[in-house]
Amino acid sequence: MSIGKTGQILLADIGGTNARFALSESASVSGDQAGPIEYVKVADFPTVREAIADVLARRSGGKQPKRAVLAVAGPVTNNRCVMTNSPWVIDGNELQPALGFESVHVLNDFEVVAWSLPALKPADLIPLGGQDGLPGEPLLVVGPGTGFGVSCLVERHGARLAVVTEAGHATLPAETEREERVIAAMRRRLGHVSIERGALSGSGLQNLYEALAEVDGAQVPHRDAAAITKAALEGSCELSRATLEMFCAILGSVTGNLAVTFGARGGVYIAGGIVPRFPEFLAASAFRARFEAKGRFQDYLRSIPTRLVTKPDASFVGLKMFADHNPD
Repeated sequence: MSIGKTGQILLADIGGTNARFALSESASVSGDQAGPIEYVKVADFPTVREAIADVLARRSGGKQPKRAVLAVAGPVTNNRCVMTNSPWVIDGNELQPALGFESVHVLNDFEVVAWSLPALKPADLIPLGGQDGLPGEPLLVVGPGTGFGVSCLVERHGARLAVVTEAGHATLPAETEREERVIAAMRRRLGHVSIERGALSGSGLQNLYEALAEVDGAQVPHRDAAAITKAALEGSCELSRATLEMFCAILGSVTGNLAVTFGARGGVYIAGGIVPRFPEFLAASAFRARFEAKGRFQDYLRSIPTRLVTKPDASFVGLKMFADHNPD
């Protein structure tokens, strides 16, 4: 691990509705813990600059943090992100001189989750099969939520890099005739059926439910992702349960595809806002069997551990890990 500069670092996890901030000591103080986390409503501040200035005025004790590392829920280009669900533009190159930082790093939120993986403890994870990951091999994280996030942490010769992808927009695969019919029904309505839009996100789960109803000729009430999940877990709707079972099976297939694509023999992690709501259901589903079902590469997949991330503030662990490993 690199040894960073001394002094405080501002860490932030910025979404469309809420932004969370913490002040942490640099890598000269060992450990992956950030300070207390403060929640700010994005709508309360016209710009991210004003939100940061307000937090620092109240929390920094008069000390100027030397660096800032900001995770944002959106694509980052040239250290800049235009938020899709808020008026904020997060531009590290503008914030640095405006707020007196020596450096500002703007990272995609799933890139930050990837950075957290080596520091997660057994208490932060639920095992979902496989053996022990191989030290130093790539670590993959996937996350069904509002969208479908995918990132891979690669380490070579002591240097780490989190590879950010748009894998959620790749074409959704089918592995059974029933899945083929369901995807065909979605294709008639949506055109291209991506992994994210066709299954592995909140809107994807809803599209999956509606397509299954069409294929089965079932008359069911309109439900959003939360209602589908609730009805499935309660056992009050057979179609909702079948939808969640297909969601888990497809998650296994897609995650297995990504594991062999990245050579993620260090381990595969499931994050995002959806799956932590039903860990027991996922563990009992076809997820792991479909993850391993890669023909001649079944033994390769069988050795790779899959784990569900349950730590609520894993993003701040990742922000701290990135700051410590990249001391500027």
